[in-house]
Amino acid sequence: MEIIYVYTRKRSEFGRPCSFSDRPAKVNVDIPPDPSMASEFILRNPVDSYVQHTSDMSEHEVNTERVEVESRGVNHVEGGWPKDINPQEVEQTIRFRKKVEKDEHYINTITHLGTLMEHCVKQNNAINIYEEYFGEEEVAEAEDEPPSAKTINVISKLTSFFNVLLSKRDPNVTKRTATHLSWHPDTCKKLAVAYSSLEFQQNTKDMSFDSYIWDLENPNKPELVLKPSSPLVSLEYNPKDSHVLVGGCYNGQMAYWDTRRGGLPVEVSTVEVSHRDPVYGAIWLQSKTGTECFSASTDGQVLWWDIRKLSEPTEMLVLDVTRKGLLENALGAVTLEFEPTMPTKFMVGTEQGIVIACNRKAKTPPEKITSTYSGHHGPVYALARNPFYPKIFLTVGDWTARIWSEETKESSIMWTKYHLSYLTDGCWSTVRPAVFFTTRSDGTLDVWDFLFKQNDPSLSLKVCDEPLSSLRLQDNGCVVGCGSKLGTVTLLEISSGLCTLQRNEKTLATAMFERETKREKILEARHRELRLKERARSEAQETEVEEKPVESPHEVLNRARREFFEVIEVELQRRAQAETQCLRGKVPGMGRTQPQHSLPWGRGHGSASVFQVKDRAGEEAAAQGEESQLLKDKEEEEEEKDAA
Repeated sequence: MEIIYVYTRKRSEFGRPCSFSDRPAKVNVDIPPDPSMASEFILRNPVDSYVQHTSDMSEHEVNTERVEVESRGVNHVEGGWPKDINPQEVEQTIRFRKKVEKDEHYINTITHLGTLMEHCVKQNNAINIYEEYFGEEEVAEAEDEPPSAKTINVISKLTSFFNVLLSKRDPNVTKRTATHLSWHPDTCKKLAVAYSSLEFQQNTKDMSFDSYIWDLENPNKPELVLKPSSPLVSLEYNPKDSHVLVGGCYNGQMAYWDTRRGGLPVEVSTVEVSHRDPVYGAIWLQSKTGTECFSASTDGQVLWWDIRKLSEPTEMLVLDVTRKGLLENALGAVTLEFEPTMPTKFMVGTEQGIVIACNRKAKTPPEKITSTYSGHHGPVYALARNPFYPKIFLTVGDWTARIWSEETKESSIMWTKYHLSYLTDGCWSTVRPAVFFTTRSDGTLDVWDFLFKQNDPSLSLKVCDEPLSSLRLQDNGCVVGCGSKLGTVTLLEISSGLCTLQRNEKTLATAMFERETKREKILEARHRELRLKERARSEAQETEVEEKPVESPHEVLNRARREFFEVIEVELQRRAQAETQCLRGKVPGMGRTQPQHSLPWGRGHGSASVFQVKDRAGEEAAAQGEESQLLKDKEEEEEEKDAA
């Protein structure tokens, strides 16, 4: 409601000058004192009083009730049959069809409808009503659009409404990490999230073990609550059967669910045959039955399973790079990678920063470990093959993301800069070959386009304040889900420029990867050559040292004394020759020549030889002897001058 107050004034008073005059004081109101209140009077000096001339206002807030949405399914069955006909009975349905097809009214109706249908079919063949006439302009606009992303949904398992619903099942104040995300393979409108606390000894007794399947159209309430025997670290949808999921637990067990049977697992592996550490990777295999999967853990084992029989694994591999098969030498697996187009090969990222390439169909366990790639200073948190170039794969660990080629094993072909914060996860784009995503421990999502820029990400987005722990991209490449350490899952829609295949992008990406691979091969060959030369030089030096006899301290002292006396003898002979030349210069008729002195450590006018004395004590004695000899030479020169 709007309050309006109108001020009025006579027209004659507009522009009227003010007149001021002196006049005596005038009492307008006189209030006599009340004697009854004199006893309550308190003198205050000074007196402060406040007067507020604004009108009193009030503020009211109204919160509407939350809309509750519930999903319901409907099964359609065959209908249209008379009540006396059972659709399940084949003979009755066939008999009824024959009876109806003989009816003249049925024949006339089909003939009439057939003419109309023929006209509609011809019309559809002549004109495409769904044709897009301005597709090229939309592509041009998408190319000019700068890289961006917007948040379309935030899923938190600790919202106020959800706390009320799950107060009996998840009453914990301790936040759990969203450790793994998996999109529904068919609709991409559902997201399975595994929740667990990976911090050592931070699990409390009353902490919930539940993980959830979320419906993106109703994020206020999970569609299904999965109840494992231990918190889930990994969770994956079956690509062949979207109702089945497999999960790896914190205590090393494997379990699978059928969403049609509820939230309890259908079967769980026994502790004795399971992993000994948390299962960080669980992936479905490409098989005819669609029931085979394999898992990896930090206990150093890779186990193959068939969900129809989880009582024991079908196969086992110990990640011992020494190829001895010893579990105590095994490297702990943190991430797992499998490409369906290469059904026998898989890769494992370890805690030690080493990527192990394996071949399942090798004859012996040592032959199953084909090669290793070492380039990170810490655990490899993400490992993914490029969907367009399977020989190119991405690793994320420590402060960098690295791109590798299977042909170069000593170093990566490309890498990002070193960030200030730790990298936690990464994945390739499903639609663009040179675009990949990484998450950081400061809550930032980076989108890299190596064809456009390699020094910095094309887009950096601050998703949340807590560290991001997991990342998963939809198959269409437009929506990415990021899980945080506090259990919040944020869904981001990527701009069309980052999820649309550009013109000639595959050709340019192929040329880039081939060029970098060739460069690394040349550098590897050069480094190998330098190492061989250095090894040959070191071996030669070792041989010389072995051939040279080892002297005792007494022999070293005798050799130094002998060399010292040899130097002294040579010096005395040289001085005798110099004195002889001086005496010959004093013969009458010949010019007087100055004596020439050549010091053993300098250059004189005559010829001088340089002697090296190895023993320090010998050097000092020689220096003292030479100084005394110089004094004698000066005295002789003065005597000769006096005689002249």
